[in-house]
Amino acid sequence: MNVVIVESAAKAKTINKYLGSNYKVLASFGHVRDLPSKDGSVAPDKDFEMTWEIDSGSQKILREITEAVKNADKLILATDPDREGEAISWHLLEILTQKKAIKKGLAIERVAFNAVTKQAILAAIAAPRQIDEPLVDAYLARRALDYLVGFTLSPVLWRKLPGAKSAGRVQSVALRLVCDREAEIEAFRTDEYWSIEATLATKGNEEFPARLQAVEGTALKKLDIKNEADAFAIKRSIEKGQFRVVSVESRDVKRNPYAPFATSTLQMDASRKLGFSAKQTMQVAQRLYEGIDVGGETVGLITYMRTDGVTIIPEAISSIRGLIARDYSQRYVCPFVREYKTKAKNAQEAHEAIRPTDVSRTPQSVARYLDKDQARLYELIWKRAVASQMASAEFKQTTADIEVKGRDGKTYTLRATGSVVQFDGFLKVYDEGRDDRVRTLEKGKDDTSDDEDTSRRLPSLAAGDAVSDRAIEAEQHFTQPPPRYSEATLVKKMEELGIGRPSTYASTLAVLQERDYVKIDKKRLIPEDKGRLVIAFLESFFRKYVEFDFTAALEEKLDLISSGEMEYKEVLRDFWRDFTGAIDGIKDLRVGDVLEALNEMLGPHIFPAKEDGSDPRACPKCGTGRLSLKISGKNGAFIGCGNYPDCKYTRQLTGEATGAGGDRELGFDPDTGLPVLVKSGRFGPYLQLGEGEGDEKPKRSSIPKGIDAATIDFEKAMQLLSLPREVGIHPETGTPITAGLGRYGPFILHDGTYANVDSIEDVFTIGLNRAVTVLAEKRAGKAGGRFGRAAVKTVLKDLGEHPGGDGKIQVLDGKYGPYVSWNKVNATVPKGMEPATLTIDDAVRLLQERIAKGGGKKPAKKAAAKPKAKSKSDDGEDDAKPAKAAAKAKPKSAASKKPAAKSKKGAAKVDAEG
Repeated sequence: MNVVIVESAAKAKTINKYLGSNYKVLASFGHVRDLPSKDGSVAPDKDFEMTWEIDSGSQKILREITEAVKNADKLILATDPDREGEAISWHLLEILTQKKAIKKGLAIERVAFNAVTKQAILAAIAAPRQIDEPLVDAYLARRALDYLVGFTLSPVLWRKLPGAKSAGRVQSVALRLVCDREAEIEAFRTDEYWSIEATLATKGNEEFPARLQAVEGTALKKLDIKNEADAFAIKRSIEKGQFRVVSVESRDVKRNPYAPFATSTLQMDASRKLGFSAKQTMQVAQRLYEGIDVGGETVGLITYMRTDGVTIIPEAISSIRGLIARDYSQRYVCPFVREYKTKAKNAQEAHEAIRPTDVSRTPQSVARYLDKDQARLYELIWKRAVASQMASAEFKQTTADIEVKGRDGKTYTLRATGSVVQFDGFLKVYDEGRDDRVRTLEKGKDDTSDDEDTSRRLPSLAAGDAVSDRAIEAEQHFTQPPPRYSEATLVKKMEELGIGRPSTYASTLAVLQERDYVKIDKKRLIPEDKGRLVIAFLESFFRKYVEFDFTAALEEKLDLISSGEMEYKEVLRDFWRDFTGAIDGIKDLRVGDVLEALNEMLGPHIFPAKEDGSDPRACPKCGTGRLSLKISGKNGAFIGCGNYPDCKYTRQLTGEATGAGGDRELGFDPDTGLPVLVKSGRFGPYLQLGEGEGDEKPKRSSIPKGIDAATIDFEKAMQLLSLPREVGIHPETGTPITAGLGRYGPFILHDGTYANVDSIEDVFTIGLNRAVTVLAEKRAGKAGGRFGRAAVKTVLKDLGEHPGGDGKIQVLDGKYGPYVSWNKVNATVPKGMEPATLTIDDAVRLLQERIAKGGGKKPAKKAAAKPKAKSKSDDGEDDAKPAKAAAKAKPKSAASKKPAAKSKKGAAKVDAEG
């Protein structure tokens, strides 16, 4: 019996069908061990010895693999064809050797395949090799680097910047990109400019548009017409003038198709065209790769989706070109085989591009077997691959220059452009589209002053033709700052800089959101204040380690390790020597020094300039104190007065209170005569009635979501300050029902029972009958939870039987959002992960992580959960996040290649970036 080990259960099931009864295919469910989440797992003083710990959820599957290998005739390691897959095979072989499962003379082979198809599997089995040691060394170097950065830098963050969570080698550089872009936007100063647009007509009354291009033969620059007066002076000068065509130029142009997808370009296009996050794209692609039941046969529809290669094997190219000829005609086939090369720095092109495994499986033919997201992503991949071998699109582009003598004596030149598609070529199948059109502030118009519209057809024009003006318009525009990054454009920028690897992008973005370093609004990445503080700290004291060139150079060294040109411990020694020197350099730095450095670096952001030119750091309350960043370990950063405790002025990190003392006065309460104030505190804006006297605290109210503190009026403020409101007397108990606004939103309360209501308006309008009904539903459990949120379990997705048995896995919608449930174990679906796209492997991993943390009821031993294939990170692109409490000890197995290091005091949690 030959034992084959792959990474996922889905692949194991499919491959077992292809190989027959003489093979037993088992899944490792990704990584089976990793560096323990505590200090000392990598020991620089022992030449970087590494201690490995078997994942608690992998114990059962490892027992199954060990027993199978003991009786095997051959062991075939068939994990994924990337660097991480190589590392998993190495780990498995190390563990099996330690467990004495490898009997003398057992044949051990490493095979890799790019597609889960019968042909690809059998070809791989027929061409085995040994584990690629340099590739494993590159993995070890990457894991050690990421571990050492996280476990060394994060404690420094805790001590010097209380409230900060952690920093990571690649994650921090990605965060810097987002923060730098935000700083660019804040520093941007808008310039006004004008354009002159004319609607002209031929003698045959055919109208066409033209734009002012030059004055007296000198080409106009974008900002040359600066104001309304200049623009209307030009308009008046040329209106009803003698317009004459002075030149017409036509030329043939071609547009070539794009390369087939690599990981980054797939994420970019799926974001732009389908609205997918990078993480969602990879989850859906994983299912298409591992196998879909198509007409009773499980087949992998696409090739491996973690790649930066853009080549396609000759056999697949032949199939694609054959399909183009059959379905679109020979004219649509490119006359030569198109070959592509990636432009990304440090690209590893050992793998194919992402393509259909069988191009004859058209999107239409398989759509009925796929869910909506799978069908859309498959169509995108199929079209891009097919288009890559199609003929170029051909256009006839025409440019006409028209002159007019103005009333001011100057000669003005207008230009009309247009183009006509002569042959659509690859555009018949696929058009990529554009990113990030710049927008003007005025009227929401595109800033198209230097982006000529060439999609229109011009009428027949010839030099010397007279044309007339039907309308001359002067249009106002404003320059715009660079757009914020989307997930797609950030991935593109990281790839250009050589930062990270294909499989790291999605999880790097996810970890930035999970730590509240960035948020996504309208698909744009906006840095949170917490993220800006961390980057400001790193740029102030560890600038080298968030430099783009340094990070890219380190990636190049890792590539040299993987090609056998560098020794991995040499890279670690060089890095560690400089890194520890930087750490030692700030040991004696006081927190006050750190905060003052951040005050200076973040000054334009947290202390914006005032219109009257006064000191933006002057305390608006006491007038003598100087505002400064303050840090609370519990609540994070805020702005406070340096005269504390005499002056207790505080506000949030960003946003500035207005009016005297930092308050905005809305009016006076007619009953008490006290002022109604909008104040800004460390937790945000709030309302306050008067200032209170002595120890008496003034009446206050938070401002709920949906109400803008900047525009709230006196009437609404008085309503909020009047809460709680008595709704009425409960007919059964004779006790009052009240409505109010609390920490968890608007609610009604009766005899200790809280029930949430939908909006703040309900607090003011809900009647007695409705309130009694809502409370009754709450007490009956129909509204669930303390605050009346739905406790009825809504099944979002049924994933089927758990691989370990003992019940089904379901994705449910609960009080606190979606979660996975199995055998009385519940695991929250993380923010950024789409419940609808969860696979059974995703669910198993979440459940196993929950069990490992002691959550839920642990299943019986016989039903021990199999872990999911861990999220891939190319070379283990991880970010170590030390925890402040010691971790519970777990069973270990030291690698024979890397002896175990003695654990030190302290513990850490490792968050995968990739």
